[in-house]
Parts: sequence; structure tokens; C-alpha cells
Amino acid sequence: MRKTPKIIIFGDQRRENVLETIENFTKFIRGKVEILANCFRGDCIDNLLKKTDYAVVFGGDGTILSAARELSENNVPVIGINVGRLGFLAEFSLEQVKQLFDRLITDKKLIEKRMMLKCTVHGKNRKKLTSTAINDVVITAGPKYNMIGLKMTVQGQSLADCVSDGIIVSTPTGSTAYNLSAGGPILSAHLSAIVITPICPHTLSFRPIVIDAEKKLEIHPQRVNEDTTIILDGQIFSTLNLEDVITIEKHKGCFLVVSNPLRTQWDTLAGKLN
Repeated sequence: MRKTPKIIIFGDQRRENVLETIENFTKFIRGKVEILANCFRGDCIDNLLKKTDYAVVFGGDGTILSAARELSENNVPVIGINVGRLGFLAEFSLEQVKQLFDRLITDKKLIEKRMMLKCTVHGKNRKKLTSTAINDVVITAGPKYNMIGLKMTVQGQSLADCVSDGIIVSTPTGSTAYNLSAGGPILSAHLSAIVITPICPHTLSFRPIVIDAEKKLEIHPQRVNEDTTIILDGQIFSTLNLEDVITIEKHKGCFLVVSNPLRTQWDTLAGKLN
């Protein structure tokens, strides 16, 4: 006899249509699964995450990113139900999930492993920040909006000195987000690689660079503004100064996402671009 799958529901219920969509979904799955909790945004209880088989997240990619750090630590696959605009992580409409639900919670081949980044900011006498990014790590000039200078090394070897409005360091998953808007390349979501894309560089010869994800990237600020800031997934912030050293490397864990068998990453991209 097959055990009843256990799920946790995440959703920012302040957003329009999210609560209504969750109520519709819970009526549909009644008797099919056990709902352990209905969590608000990324706020959930660790011991429940250890017991759950799937997390069903309602909203957009931002909502998934809010929950992703907790979910990835517990190896919980995400089924992302899009409420609003088409997303790269929120891959399903509610109707598609209803149509495919039995397959989604039984077919392990649909679970994709997505690379994450570990980012650490070392201050003069302490670690200022250590966290995980699923999409990207962005260093932005901030007020007074003068260009900033960043020296980059890969595995201890000099890579480039960048004078710009900032840089974007993204995963393959994040390559279709801010990186794409800034002129960076689109990577297949399954690659093990890191994209470094300058934001409005002073030197036009500085183009986006793709490096092996097994190599550690170090960034040394050479010139900053009062509010030059490092931002992870648009959600975690820390200001930077000249004494800081930023290390970015492939995270040992991964983010698990249930893929939509009705479309590929490239179908989603085509929908966005068109």
C-alpha cells in the first residue's frame, strides 16, 4: 500500500488571488495527501520540513526564493504554482497541477537539482554575512551612484578589475533573471557554471564571463560608495566597505524543483521574450 504523501503549502496570502487559489487547491487534494502546514511566505517550522515530501508554493519566483533556503536545507522538492506572471521556478498553473498531480508526487524523474551559491562577506574582524543564493548575488554601486571598482580573482588567480555600476554573479537558474536584463548569457539550468556580468561597465571590452562552478570567486572592493550593497536573490542585503572580502562558490547542497513535463526551460523563455 502506497503511503500518503505529506506536503507543506507556502504562499504570500497578502497577494491578490493567492488565498483563493490555495483554497481551490486544498479542496482538490483533499484525501489525496496529508497537509502538514500552511506557511506564510518562507516562515515554517523546521521539524515539519524534515517530515514533508513536497512543498507546494503559490505566488511567483520571488515567493519560491523566499522559501527556498529552508526547503533546500531539508531537501524538499518544490512544486511552484504561478499566481500572476509566468515564472521560471513557478512553472505550473493551478489547472496543470490538477491535471498532473498524481504524476507530480510519484514520478521522481521530474525532480531537478538546481545549483546554488554560497556567499560569504568577510569584514575586518568578523564575518558580516553568510547565506545562500538560488538566483544571483548582486553588488550594486548605491548612493552617491559613482562607479565602483572591484578586483576579482578565481581560485586565487587574477580574473579582472571591473569599474562599473556593479556586477551580477548568477547561477544557471538565475541566468534568465537580472543577468539576462543586463546582457548576460542564458545558461541551461542543468549546467555547473557561474556567470559574472558587469552592470554598465566603464570599459566596453569587459564582457560577461562564464566560469567553472567548482572554482571559488573572490571579490575585493577597490572603490565604493557610502551605500554600496551586496544583495542575494533580491532579498538579503549587506552594505560593503573597502575592508570587506566577498567569496562566492558553489553550494554543497542543491535546490530541488519539480519540472513541468508540459514545457521546457526554453518554452518558458520563449514565452517571456515574446
